[in-house]
Amino acid sequence: MEANAVLMFKYAIRLDVPVEELTDFKLIEFIESWYGIRYRYGGNDRTGIDCSAFSKEFISFLFGFAIPRTSSEQYKQSKRVKKSDLQEGDLVFFYTRGRRNGVSHVGVYLRNNKFVHASTSSGVVINDLDDEYYARNYAGAGRMK
Repeated sequence: MEANAVLMFKYAIRLDVPVEELTDFKLIEFIESWYGIRYRYGGNDRTGIDCSAFSKEFISFLFGFAIPRTSSEQYKQSKRVKKSDLQEGDLVFFYTRGRRNGVSHVGVYLRNNKFVHASTSSGVVINDLDDEYYARNYAGAGRMK
């Protein structure tokens, strides 16, 4: 099997979608190039990256424009989107330090309720918005494009 096909199959499984639905190989290659890179607060490269640097890099690489550096600034500058209206590339925000402290984590929505982010425990990974931790701490979503 060709390397591209293997990669597409791998992400079809991670996103729980038919492989035929995955048509953006550039997106899949980008995620694969970062997948598993460890989390480092304030980090912004492959030696370690935090959530907002990852979302900033993602948006810049795939959509060609700059967004703010921190999750709270990304939240403030994005246009609110209902969970039911999420599209690939939208940002999803979380209260990981309690609601009183505001938004403190961000990921990038992919499809099928899945998002990619730099998690403090696992580095760059894909999770589901309905995973208990993320569902409980969900702050909302925003669109930068």
